[in-house]
Amino acid sequence: MNKQEAKGHAKKGAHEAKPWVKGLGRAGYLAKGSVYVLIGVLAFMAAIGVGGGKTTGTKGALASIASKPFGEIILWLLAIGLAGYVLWKIVEAITDPQNKGHDAKGIIIRIGFVFSAIVYAGLAYRAFQLATNAGSSGGGGGSSKQTITAQILSQPFGQWMVGAAGAAVIGFGLYEIYKGYSEKFTDSFHRSKMDKKEYQLGKKTGKAGLMARGVVFCITGYFLIQTAITTNPDNAKGLDAALSEIAQQPFGQWMLGLVAIGLAAYGVFQILKGKNKNMAFS
Repeated sequence: MNKQEAKGHAKKGAHEAKPWVKGLGRAGYLAKGSVYVLIGVLAFMAAIGVGGGKTTGTKGALASIASKPFGEIILWLLAIGLAGYVLWKIVEAITDPQNKGHDAKGIIIRIGFVFSAIVYAGLAYRAFQLATNAGSSGGGGGSSKQTITAQILSQPFGQWMVGAAGAAVIGFGLYEIYKGYSEKFTDSFHRSKMDKKEYQLGKKTGKAGLMARGVVFCITGYFLIQTAITTNPDNAKGLDAALSEIAQQPFGQWMLGLVAIGLAAYGVFQILKGKNKNMAFS
């Protein structure tokens, strides 16, 4: 199959996709964006010393929602939305509606979609747990990372596996920074459906958000490499610990404030992306 035929095949597959899948996908981006906006707001409040602010990860952000008025309803909506995001990532991985291709680069990208689906499936399940009062409302989920890391470390070549994972996370973080700086993410927008102001907002929030998220991923990857070197699973940290690490540096509160704004911007970018993403379903 040549490249032109592959494109035609991808387009055909896209036409066969159901509109409700596209709707769930857009709802998923809205849910994902909302979680990141909350993470950014909480971190910024911590940076400026406002009560109630804290450095937390995605699961910690959901726990914060659980304690608020109408928290259960919001969690149900987020659980459904995140499930929609998972479904869309699976569709992207299997049907390749954007024609990423079957070469090495395309396969890596599609494997990334599967990994993203797994991560957000866990987050959707956590939202469901909290909505049904089946899970506790505390913590940022760090202990689960430590448990999984400890299991990997106990395997043959476990240290190498954890170290490789850390290097991969750093690599992804650097790629996020590059993608934000180069503004390549704008290719995913359906430009014809966006006015100039909305496009500029999407470009600015995407650039700031991807670069901030990339920094956090690099720090998280560093924690994993430290875990591999020391064989201590307690060194495996998530988003919450990465933000705390930033806060402990010289001028840490200023740095945390900037990263927090970036993460909130990433959330806004995801919401705009969901609204305007060309999902090749038309």
